Amino acid sequence: MPAPAGYAAPAPGWGAVTSAAPTLVDAPAEPAWVPSGPAEQHAHGGGPEGPQARYDLPGGGTPPGSTTPPEGTSWGMAESPYGEAPRAEAPYEAPYEGGGAEHEAPYAETSYAEAPYPEAPQGTGTGTGKTCVACRAGHVDTDGYCEHCGHAQPRERDHLEEELGSVAAVSDRGLRHHRNEDSFAVAATALPDGSTATVAIVCDGVSSASRPDEASAAAAGAANEALLEALPRGAHPQEAMHSAILAAAAAVNALAPEVPGAQNAPACTLVGAVVGSGLLTIGWVGDSRAYWVPDDRAALPRRLTEDDSWAAQMVAAGLMGEAEAYADVRAHAITGWLGADAYDLEPHTATFKPDHPGVVVVCTDGLWNYAESAREMAQVLPADAATRPLHSAQVLVGHALDGGGHDNVTVAVVPFTALPQARAQEQAHAEAESGTDRETEARPQA
Repeated sequence: MPAPAGYAAPAPGWGAVTSAAPTLVDAPAEPAWVPSGPAEQHAHGGGPEGPQARYDLPGGGTPPGSTTPPEGTSWGMAESPYGEAPRAEAPYEAPYEGGGAEHEAPYAETSYAEAPYPEAPQGTGTGTGKTCVACRAGHVDTDGYCEHCGHAQPRERDHLEEELGSVAAVSDRGLRHHRNEDSFAVAATALPDGSTATVAIVCDGVSSASRPDEASAAAAGAANEALLEALPRGAHPQEAMHSAILAAAAAVNALAPEVPGAQNAPACTLVGAVVGSGLLTIGWVGDSRAYWVPDDRAALPRRLTEDDSWAAQMVAAGLMGEAEAYADVRAHAITGWLGADAYDLEPHTATFKPDHPGVVVVCTDGLWNYAESAREMAQVLPADAATRPLHSAQVLVGHALDGGGHDNVTVAVVPFTALPQARAQEQAHAEAESGTDRETEARPQA
């Protein structure tokens, strides 16, 4: 379908790779969506002291420095882009069964290997009818506590998994937070041409804001609903994604207190992906990310988003180098979010047309803090991710928990199947006849 006016056209395709140091065909040296210079940064609230920012850090601590090499660091001709994966253990089938010491008690209430309490009398429960996960004998009352041993039961949102054929997602509370403030939504819908579009939305509640868990849930639900309304009626996915982010922002804004000048309104970040008709569309606000990992691991993986963060804006403005900016204590301060106190909402969107299959990894910083570069993410992602997306999402969450699980962790894995060559040529011909200009690289739009 032709791109609407004001939206970037799909990139012409990412070519096959044959060299030892893989590159993308026609790929620019720097991400095309990085703001062009200091003038644009000042227009967005930036400057030598940095733009307005909010910290979203687990436990409210100081932002850690990054030891990850800059994304654009070149690989030597003799160096494989994929070294050994950092995890030698068997992949996670279930993050909390067995594993290392850090996984023995992810939830204090549910860490018993054996029931430490005598058997409870049967037939005395008056609550939910569920059995306690701690003593495995008592019944759970309507307040969520065991009537026999008194233990609070884990909340349903502490660990969520969903698989929908062409997409899967996993969200986990992590090992340090007292609740899960992330949310996700995955869905599939029919397009006017009879094909299917897959949708994945991931949101991260801003911990320093009030009710961050409610903010992320509202944003994920609203964005998903907007996309499922727009795509079946033929809206271009990039236009639909832009509108979905605005709908998510409105849903989060509605949570703010009806008090003039109220501070610390609910807030969250958002990243989403739509895959369908040979196109891959990404939208985001904040520092949640999307990565492209080709099925052919000889090809180059790629990060598809640019953070709304202090470090990213310093690099884009030319005020600091990437390594220096991400080592700064202010690096992880976010400069864009959804919420009533967001000073300037700028939804970013981009559309791509890969010419080979792969998967899109959509995640919160609870994951990418442990696999920051595209190369690191590809090392952790199982080779069969396209055919086992749920297992792959479990492995990625397990990787973050192995690394310390300092934050909530949420990831969606979305397989992408390239169009057959004949259909791709037919679609390209139709687009050419429509008079749509095609750029060499998609750029995010405000």
